[in-house]
Amino acid sequence: MLAAVGRICCMSLPEASLHLQRPPLPENAVSNLHLISFDICPYVQRAVITLLEKGVPFERTYIDLANKPDWFLKISPLGKVPVLQVGNEVLFESAVIAEYLDETTEPRLHPADPLTRAKHRAWIEFASAGLMSLWNYYVATDDKAFAAARADIEAKLDRLEGVLEDGPLFAGETFSLVDAAYGSFFRYFPVLEALGETGWFDGRPKVARWKDALLARPSVQNAVQPGYADKLQAFIKGKGGVLASRIA
Repeated sequence: MLAAVGRICCMSLPEASLHLQRPPLPENAVSNLHLISFDICPYVQRAVITLLEKGVPFERTYIDLANKPDWFLKISPLGKVPVLQVGNEVLFESAVIAEYLDETTEPRLHPADPLTRAKHRAWIEFASAGLMSLWNYYVATDDKAFAAARADIEAKLDRLEGVLEDGPLFAGETFSLVDAAYGSFFRYFPVLEALGETGWFDGRPKVARWKDALLARPSVQNAVQPGYADKLQAFIKGKGGVLASRIA
C-alpha cells in the first residue's frame, strides 16, 4: 500500500495530470431523445436547460400529473417527471438525466476536477432543498408556517450569498449544471414578487446578480412554455394556502 502511494506521489506532473482527464465521448452517444414533462415542474426545467445549453435536439411531451396516463406509469418507476427516453431505454430523476447528458454530449457542464465536481453536485442537492422550502412556502396554511417557510428560504439565500464569488454565474463565467439547477429555483421569485412577496434579495447582491444572469439566459427563458407565471399562480391558488389569498 505504501509503495503504491509512493509511486503516485513520485509521478511527474504531466503523468499525474493524465489521471484527471476525462475519457472521450462515444460517437453518436445521444439520439432519439424524448423528454416527458409537466408544464411547471422545476425538475423538468433542469433537464430542458441542460439540453438547450448543449444544443441537443429532443422531443418533448407534456402530461397531466393529476391524471397520469397508463403508458407513463409503465415507464416511470416513481410516477414522477422528468423521464427521458433514450431510444428504447428510460432514465428517471433529473440529476441522473443531467449527469447522463453531460457525460455523453458537449460542451461539458461539470468541472473536470473530481473534488470541484463533487462540490457542484452538493450545491445541486442544496437547490433541491431550496425547491422544497419554496413548496412549503406556497402550501403553508397558517401565518406561523408561512413565516417559518419564508425564514427557511431566506436562510438558504444567505448561505448562497456566502459561497458565491464574483459571478455572474456560480463558477464565474462558465455555465455549469449548478446553474441549470438554480435556473428553475430562481424562476419562482418574479412570480412571488408579483404577488407582493418582495425583499428576497435585499442585502444579497451576489445572489441577486446570479439570479438576474440566469433569468436572462435563453436556455432558462425557453425552458418553460408561454404563460408559465399564470399557470404557477393557478397552481398556488389551488393549494389554498396563505399565499393563495394573494391571488385574485
